[in-house]
Amino acid sequence: MKQLSTPHEGRRPPNGGPKAAARNRAALVAAAREVYAEHGLDVPLSAIARRAGVGQGVLYRHFPDRTAMSAAVLEENVRQVEQAAMDDTVSFDDVLGVLTWHLTESAAFIGLLHDYGAAGRSGTHEQAVALSGRVERALRQRLPAGHRLEGAGDLMLAVAMVSGAVTGPARHDREHRALAAWRLLGVAVGPVRPLGE
Repeated sequence: MKQLSTPHEGRRPPNGGPKAAARNRAALVAAAREVYAEHGLDVPLSAIARRAGVGQGVLYRHFPDRTAMSAAVLEENVRQVEQAAMDDTVSFDDVLGVLTWHLTESAAFIGLLHDYGAAGRSGTHEQAVALSGRVERALRQRLPAGHRLEGAGDLMLAVAMVSGAVTGPARHDREHRALAAWRLLGVAVGPVRPLGE
C-alpha cells in the first residue's frame, strides 16, 4: 500500500517573495563588484552566484549577461555618489573619496561599458553618458566656489583621467594609482571608502 507523504515532506522551503528577490539582487551586485575587482572580467558568472550565496538560475533571472550585471553595478555606484553628494555633512573631498572607491572597485566594469559602447551595442553608450551626467551633477552641487575643477569641462575631465589611471591587478595598486592621479591634478581627496563607512 502506498504511503501518503506529509504536507511538507519533499517540498522546497517557502519562497521569500519580493524581499528575497531584492536581497538576492543586492547580494549579486556586491558579489559581482568584489569578484571582478579581484579576478577580472573572465571569471565565470557561477563564481559570482557562489559568492552571493545563490544559484545560477537566480543570477540569470536578475542579470541575463555580463553587460546587464555591469550596468547594475555602475548604477549602484552612481547612486551612492549621489547620496554622498546630497548629505550636507559630507565634504566635497569626501564625496571624491566615495567616487574614487567606486572607481577602484569597479574598474573592470568601466572598461566593459567602454568596450560595449565602442562596439556600438544598443543603449550602452547612451547609458554611460547618462551615468556620467548624473555623476557630474552630483559632484557639481558640492563643488566649492573657486575650486580648481570649477571650469567648464574640468571636473569630468579630471574624473576621466583618474578613471584611466585606475589599473592594476590588486585593489591596493588601483587605489594608489587613483590617489596619485588626483595628487598630480592638485585635488584633495577624502578617505577612499564606500558610502557609510
